[in-house]
Amino acid sequence: MKLFTLAYHGYHKLVSWLDYAKPVVDLGLRLWVAEAFFRAGLVKIANMDSTIDLFTNTYQVPLLSPVVAAYLGTGVELVVPFFLAFGLFGRLAAGFMFVYNVICVVSFPDLWPDGFWTGLFGGAFKDHKIWGLMLLATFVYGPGKLSLDYLLMRLFPKLRPSN
Repeated sequence: MKLFTLAYHGYHKLVSWLDYAKPVVDLGLRLWVAEAFFRAGLVKIANMDSTIDLFTNTYQVPLLSPVVAAYLGTGVELVVPFFLAFGLFGRLAAGFMFVYNVICVVSFPDLWPDGFWTGLFGGAFKDHKIWGLMLLATFVYGPGKLSLDYLLMRLFPKLRPSN
């Protein structure tokens, strides 16, 4: 029993430094996804005629006209990544971008030439799957200590939700 206790305490000492890495990992996840979507928005806004053409002929966005979808998608990709990157309304931004990511995948059938379900469980749209998991982690666990949400909760304790 003493050996187990010694091993247990040794293990926890060894991995205790990971608690210091959590905020950095949270920030890294947010920055990675925010940068990817922001760059996509920059590409779209650089030539809106091409973007509108892309939404007209390639993307199949449901419920919206191609022009509205093009401007809305570009706006989302240029604005929401800032909220995500800075961790302001971090969970809301991550949840919103998660849904947006799903809509992007569903609206672009070229990402899944062998069928959606085959692509979902196969090798198709890997980037979107990784971004989705990163966004889901931020949505579930929050943006972490290196975020404006955390800073605002520390500065204004009355903003904290009551348990």
